Amino acid sequence: MKVLVIGAGNMGLTYSEGMATSPLLSKHKLRIFDTDPKKNETLRADSRFNVFDTLDDCLPKADIVFIAVKPYHSDNLFEQMKAMVNDSQIFVSLMAGVTIDTIQQKLGVKKIVRTMPNLPALVGKGVTSYTASEVVSNVELILIRNLLDTTGTSIHVNTEKFIDASTGISGSGPAYVFYFMQSMLEAALKMGFSDYDSKVLVSNTFEGAIELFNQSNLSPESWIDRVASKGGTTQAAIDSMDDNNVKQLIQDAAYAAFDRAVELGKEK
Repeated sequence: MKVLVIGAGNMGLTYSEGMATSPLLSKHKLRIFDTDPKKNETLRADSRFNVFDTLDDCLPKADIVFIAVKPYHSDNLFEQMKAMVNDSQIFVSLMAGVTIDTIQQKLGVKKIVRTMPNLPALVGKGVTSYTASEVVSNVELILIRNLLDTTGTSIHVNTEKFIDASTGISGSGPAYVFYFMQSMLEAALKMGFSDYDSKVLVSNTFEGAIELFNQSNLSPESWIDRVASKGGTTQAAIDSMDDNNVKQLIQDAAYAAFDRAVELGKEK
């Protein structure tokens, strides 16, 4: 099976590195196309990849094509691709806000899988939601899922609405976590901790809390109840966040990302 990744930015390269060792590729090296000559020169030093400077050398014979460019580059890319593609190929989009219908119309093809990746894919802890056009078979979907899972895990959703919704949760979600971490780091520094100690306190607290959550069937609310005793220090912190409506603000932020993803789709 011949897999091509168009675009070797953060997400494109991350998925390329994950998929390069997949047994699904059999004897074929993963193919990468990028327009940056310097990046291509660096990639050629990696024996896992076949790197191409022109689309006509790699696109027509690819079985699965991952499109990992910025959404605002998509129209120009689609114009270049259209004469080289065919209906037997599967196109997997990693682009935010570009709908299945748009890709079908711009490329004149039918088999489209639209995904929403997230940044932890860089360390093999990503979660990718995905959905597909009706003509993509169950066997083909399983194949795509196995490729996506090389960067973490994936979930199939029934409609593109949930791709946009997952943008607000998992796609943009790491930034919410970093925002919370930054706030805690700044608080630790104000309390007098060193930079190093602040980082250790915050990062290990997040890592430990996530591990507790993953290794149990308890909800986050149940864990809060275990940590927060009446009249204690943790309860004081939780009361402060409740008084300042933090939970609702976080939910509003997730919906703001969701709404923007929908808007991007309409703009296309």
